[in-house]
Amino acid sequence: MKTYHQLWMLFIALLPIVACQGLEKEEPQPMESKLPAYEPNWATNANIYEVNIRQYTPEGTIKAFHEGHLQRLHDMGVDILWMMPIFPISDTKKKGTLGSYYAVSDFRKINPAFGTLDDFKELLAAAHELDMKIILDWVPNHTGWDHHWIKDHPDYYTQKDGAITDPLNDETGESHGWSDVADLNYDNPEMRAAMMADLLHWVEKIGVDGFRMDVAYLVPKDFWSDAITKLRTVKSDIFLLAEAEEADLRNMDTPFTMSYAWSFHHLMNAIAQGKDSLASIDQWQSEHQAKFKQGYNMQFITNHDENSWAGTIEERMGEAAQALAVLAFTFDGMPLLYSGQEQGLRKRLEFFEKDSILWSDVPHEAFYKSLLDLKHRNMALANGSAGASAQRIPTDNDKNVYAFYREKGEDRVIVILNLSAEAQTVTLNCENCEGIYSDVFKAKSLEMSNSQTVLLGAWGYQVLELT
Repeated sequence: MKTYHQLWMLFIALLPIVACQGLEKEEPQPMESKLPAYEPNWATNANIYEVNIRQYTPEGTIKAFHEGHLQRLHDMGVDILWMMPIFPISDTKKKGTLGSYYAVSDFRKINPAFGTLDDFKELLAAAHELDMKIILDWVPNHTGWDHHWIKDHPDYYTQKDGAITDPLNDETGESHGWSDVADLNYDNPEMRAAMMADLLHWVEKIGVDGFRMDVAYLVPKDFWSDAITKLRTVKSDIFLLAEAEEADLRNMDTPFTMSYAWSFHHLMNAIAQGKDSLASIDQWQSEHQAKFKQGYNMQFITNHDENSWAGTIEERMGEAAQALAVLAFTFDGMPLLYSGQEQGLRKRLEFFEKDSILWSDVPHEAFYKSLLDLKHRNMALANGSAGASAQRIPTDNDKNVYAFYREKGEDRVIVILNLSAEAQTVTLNCENCEGIYSDVFKAKSLEMSNSQTVLLGAWGYQVLELT
């Protein structure tokens, strides 16, 4: 039995511990998210980078990309890595020497030319350590002709005159020209279940953060409603990108997080080529906001399709490229970078052959880092419902200069773009522009009035952040 003296000494000894515990700072409790379920909290200020593994390094492997570029991309400010298909490619009916990434022969394996599943797991773990995410490019509309379903389950495929066919145009019945792939039959519930099982495998067993769904517009909407519900049940903050520009895929009860802004991309090409006016930007914004009620637009000046088939940035946009990159990265939605964009990729990468990107120099890395850093820290540029819509600033030179601001709480960004091949002087007429700003690209402060006059060189731009 303890004596009174012993108990008293024990009490005295415990006093500092009790006192310290009482003074300890209470752990902050995470705030309940006010974002809709389809907008992951982690993606609020995020950007996306498309990785073309085959062409990224001379080796063309996951390991070479991981060891040579993951840290560099993190340091540049990249958040989401969209991996072009890393699955085995069918030999049967393949195009070119190496075939298309999108002619998948097995949805659960890694293309041996790219490495092993362990290589991918190591990349995924390393990306997560850097607070980066990885989404897989998924091909739900078709498979390659070597996929085991062709032999084991021919009823999983669309058939014409008793034979499995490549994808056909629903309106004309003619082939899309994708002869290296076989069209899947979504009228077959067993095929749907098998596709769903393969998707869940990569989420549950491997831990990927989401998917980019190839030609999502060709897959029935009711499949997407069911699939997205199941994916979000397993992983509530999964990120889902639709290769589509259909409002239905973002407006339904179980929507995609993001879809392509192809029409804005084509508009930027047209402006660069003198084929459209700046008033079309306002028209696009008005019409798009009326159609798309939720989710993000993905904005880009290039991607794998545009680069390989439509032309390089230089071919399509010429001297307007950087100004239009500023527009794409600040106007609306989530910005995309494609492999080699920061390097100033001046060639169309071969799609069915080996054609390495040359990384001896990365001249545009600082330019894109400035834009990505701005997006990270400024809530006015946040994605989806967390951000603010662009508001046009009237000027005395609206034919050549497009100016706008975005404002959220205490954050405000002003963007002024000379979208012409000649130097322009412009006076802004802006009731909400007054204040002290930092110039994002020139690292200097300046005071803006509500009727500021600005001089911009040919295809010049100015991005200002309220301090």
